[in-house]
Amino acid sequence: MSAATDIAIAEEDRLRADLYDFLSALLAFPPSKDLLSRAASLSGDDTDLGGAISGLARVAGAVKAKAVESEFNALFIGLGRGELLPYASYYMTGFLNEKPLSSLRQDMAALHIARAPDVFEPEDNIASLCGMMAGLITGRFGEPASLERQKGFFFRHIAPWAGHFFSDLEGAQNSIFYAPVGTTGRVFMEIEAQAFRMSGE
Repeated sequence: MSAATDIAIAEEDRLRADLYDFLSALLAFPPSKDLLSRAASLSGDDTDLGGAISGLARVAGAVKAKAVESEFNALFIGLGRGELLPYASYYMTGFLNEKPLSSLRQDMAALHIARAPDVFEPEDNIASLCGMMAGLITGRFGEPASLERQKGFFFRHIAPWAGHFFSDLEGAQNSIFYAPVGTTGRVFMEIEAQAFRMSGE
């Protein structure tokens, strides 16, 4: 994190950003031993989200990085394609590289968010979108985004499909480690949507 992003934000928002970043890291690449170790050290409270995180920690402590890498490849890469296609365009239209991606690119330009030069996947994949939400909250792309701007981005690019994707991840044939990742993501998306709706009341 650069000095420019070291801006005082509310602890609740810092925790939201951390969870978005954590989901992004787990969904972008097969997790390293270090990331699995960090996941195994998590503890949750008695809320739905806390229970999901506790479940994720238990599974993370029982799996090997090599097995999770094989699982990741089966879910997201596969021979030709993985079991799941984690892209907004696919979930919202049935096809890749469709209008949801062009809409996202327009909003990214307006928010001064650029795709990293070493990333070749379409920007509307779930890992990238979680990373963008974390950046909007913390000010990674400039000033921290207002709640209204976060809300707009969330409901345009994440809410219409992410819950469905995380539910699919929970129940995917190849999901073992990623089943509780799916639960955590699904519950978190529900909480975010409810909180954003309440903020407008």
